Amino acid sequence: MTRSSDPINPEIAARIKLVIFDVDGVLTDAGVYIGATGSGETAELKRFDIQDGVGMKMLVWGGLDVAIVSGRVSEATSVRARELGIVECHQEPDAHKLKVVEALLERKQIAWDEVAMIGDDIPDLAVMRRVGLKAAVGNATAPVVAIADWQATKLGGHGAAREFCDALLAARGVLDDVIERYVQERS
Repeated sequence: MTRSSDPINPEIAARIKLVIFDVDGVLTDAGVYIGATGSGETAELKRFDIQDGVGMKMLVWGGLDVAIVSGRVSEATSVRARELGIVECHQEPDAHKLKVVEALLERKQIAWDEVAMIGDDIPDLAVMRRVGLKAAVGNATAPVVAIADWQATKLGGHGAAREFCDALLAARGVLDDVIERYVQERS
């Protein structure tokens, strides 16, 4: 396994066409805030890291497809995906992620070795075991760390996704170009 201080293998990075992100524990700190409104409607809140979102957008600017695949259904996840412009947001009750990803790959004509995924816990294993680049957040569980090709130093929901995005774009040789293009377009 490669720690984030080590680069991702450029040959593997060059093959990647699609990057899949888990939500709870990767894009969030795995905490879920549940309450109710005055009228009794359930309300669920999640904390997303803004820099992780920029990293996901950077992947798109760098020519990669991005998908969110969650094992829970949450309106907070839907709102975040819309905010980031991520069309491929799949929320599968009971964490049946594999069938969702299989259908996504078939529809997009993408092979398993052209996929990267960043995960944190056992609901991610069925998909992670098959993808070409397996990434783990810094606080991933032992089964995920055991199969990871790369692991962030940062925790899920606290910059791990951005750390992975930067490392993947750097391995593809486009990180500096993506950053400069962003700055130039906004200058």
